[in-house]
Amino acid sequence: MHVTRLELRHVRRLQPTELHPAPGLNLITGPNGAGKTSLLEALHLLAYGRSFRGRVRDGLICTGAQALEVFAEWTENVNGRTRKAGLRHTGQQWEGRLDGQPVSQLGELCAALAAVTFEPGSHALVCGGGETRRRFVDWGLFHVEPEFFSLWRRYARALKQRNALLKSRNREVAQLDTWDFELADAGEPLGHYRQRYLEVLQTGLRAIAADFLPSLGAATLAYQPGWRREELSLSDALLLARDRDLATGFTSVGPHRGDWRVDYVERPGREVLSRGQAKLTALGCLLAQADDFASQRGEWPIILLDDLDSELDPAHQQRVLQHLLSSQAQIFLTGTEAPAKLEQLAATVARFHVEQGTVRPAQQGV
Repeated sequence: MHVTRLELRHVRRLQPTELHPAPGLNLITGPNGAGKTSLLEALHLLAYGRSFRGRVRDGLICTGAQALEVFAEWTENVNGRTRKAGLRHTGQQWEGRLDGQPVSQLGELCAALAAVTFEPGSHALVCGGGETRRRFVDWGLFHVEPEFFSLWRRYARALKQRNALLKSRNREVAQLDTWDFELADAGEPLGHYRQRYLEVLQTGLRAIAADFLPSLGAATLAYQPGWRREELSLSDALLLARDRDLATGFTSVGPHRGDWRVDYVERPGREVLSRGQAKLTALGCLLAQADDFASQRGEWPIILLDDLDSELDPAHQQRVLQHLLSSQAQIFLTGTEAPAKLEQLAATVARFHVEQGTVRPAQQGV
């Protein structure tokens, strides 16, 4: 898929903007603080329902404005179909449209437009909390496994109900048994989906990590289901944890406590990665996810690379771009200047320059 038109209003410091990106590499340059990242945030918002820099109400809406508005039009490469999506967000409430029709759930927009984003906070995928890693896996499954989203929603509803019952200190066995059954019935297959997905990604990650971080050896994705699955069914684990859960008021076992990690052969004992190694590992996971999306869906997600020149050294920047430019992906790349040897890597580059919140097409060398 590739975006053919992007319109923004009241997004951070950007002036009202209409952009017509190219299908391949789109380079967005400008000084720090000019608004380059805001363009990527707007696309990310349509694809994920949230910004990668925090909540919408925490500064994404331009000061003094009641709401931001984002509109995108794109072509699906697999069938040539043109699609349109729009989102108006006040920070508390939102309205969305997809192909001219109103949508009732943000998930409908997120299912239509797919984007994979690498930005300065992406190293949290490796060294941050488990929620970030669960979101990463669930995003991938949401797009490539049709049954996954309904299963995920079923589990989330059951978890919410069980936690509410626990907080009330209600010891009615029949009610707890009902929600334990529902959690186990949805949670067991949900965990298997996640494990199989990571097993598929591991093949792609190993190839990418061998190029990006050859000194670390082979990469392995190790899944942690959120309970001792090798010893207990989820139903038994919930029953054993019931007294503890009643005391604390929340469910302590299950896929919502699941996690995963990246191990390397040359990092015995799970030694801590350096910040640079963590960034490259996270990027490898994201690229492996994009590769898998392309193989499953027949087209690439949009690739958003924010501030790549400050996150990676020139050699790794070139490796990343070589990997992506050999695909059919549409790429949005921001930086204070063009990467070194860009003309040797890409035959055609659409260039845009951002200055004081205004976005304009740029000539080569600007």
